[in-house]
Amino acid sequence: MTKYIGILTSGGDSPGLNAAIRGVGKACLGSYGMQIIGFRDGFRGLMENRTIRLDGGELSGILTIGGTILGTSRDKPHRMPVGGKVLDMTDVIVDNFHANQLDALVCLGGGGTQKNALRLKEKGLNVITLPKTIDNDVAVTDVTFGFDTALGIATEAIDRLHSTAHSHHRIIVVEIMGHRAGWLALGAGIAGGADVILIPEIPYDVEIVAAAIRARSRGGKPFSIVAVAEGAISMQEHASLAAAQERKKGGKQKGEKKGEGEEQHPTEIQYADHTLRLAQKLEELTGLEARVTILGHLQRGGIPSAADRLLATRLGTTCADLINHGVYGVMVAAKGDGTCPVPLEEVAGRIKNVPPDHPWVESARRVGTSLGD
Repeated sequence: MTKYIGILTSGGDSPGLNAAIRGVGKACLGSYGMQIIGFRDGFRGLMENRTIRLDGGELSGILTIGGTILGTSRDKPHRMPVGGKVLDMTDVIVDNFHANQLDALVCLGGGGTQKNALRLKEKGLNVITLPKTIDNDVAVTDVTFGFDTALGIATEAIDRLHSTAHSHHRIIVVEIMGHRAGWLALGAGIAGGADVILIPEIPYDVEIVAAAIRARSRGGKPFSIVAVAEGAISMQEHASLAAAQERKKGGKQKGEKKGEGEEQHPTEIQYADHTLRLAQKLEELTGLEARVTILGHLQRGGIPSAADRLLATRLGTTCADLINHGVYGVMVAAKGDGTCPVPLEEVAGRIKNVPPDHPWVESARRVGTSLGD
């Protein structure tokens, strides 16, 4: 019997999504005679039953296109905004899965998608996922598709900023995506020759950063490039965060009602203007002009790199093979040059952070890059 496979993309858009859709679709169609149904705009499209049949024509010519032809959203099955309310629409999604006579649902996404897919698995659905995010923070997989393209974009931006920093004897602070993990800022900072790299995993002291910049000035280099991840925090903010978490933990143990004794999360406070405040402080401490460049969504856009196209295709075709063999409830992880199915329970709710002793960190230190600690 012909198998019917649903596929959706959820969370933030990322280079390589279309390559992955193509890899899954062409392998399912060409190798196994399956039928592919795409759901528009992530889990919301599955809830609203907005579909598109993905045949050979729909899958043709999308390998090099950025974003996702299916559209995406951050809506969660169990917390879906509907009619001005936030409702649990999981049962509706389960009904639509069966109404479309699906044998499996393929979900392309990052950490949040892995958690939502696990919830659907626990409802009895045959689910399989692929790891996507430019942050490279999905657990258990060596790498996620989208990361290599974003790494190249961020590196090129730092390359271009060197000339203006040198010409005007300025500090250029470039903000790179990465709320919880510093892979992108660290990799681009090293590849682009940044003088300072600040990542969430290594809290920094602004005085140490300023001292490193002043040392460069005394050495005849009156400019500096500071690559900072969105989620980078100072040592003071780290201490404040730890204290807040302890208070929150203590409140729960004492049975406080929700909202009592809660404070705004320190990282929520600093995300909004952290990079601007950092630049202002460095100006005060060094006497050099500081300018800020926020790369933002530029890092997600454009044509995916060859490495991301290859990775997405490898993961996508493996996904089709697993479906053919009836292997569900897993994420297709990249392992070296191969792939490996990993139970969703081992992925969902986990983050792949940069270890403080990671080889990239050690390499940065050895070439004289300051990490602010």
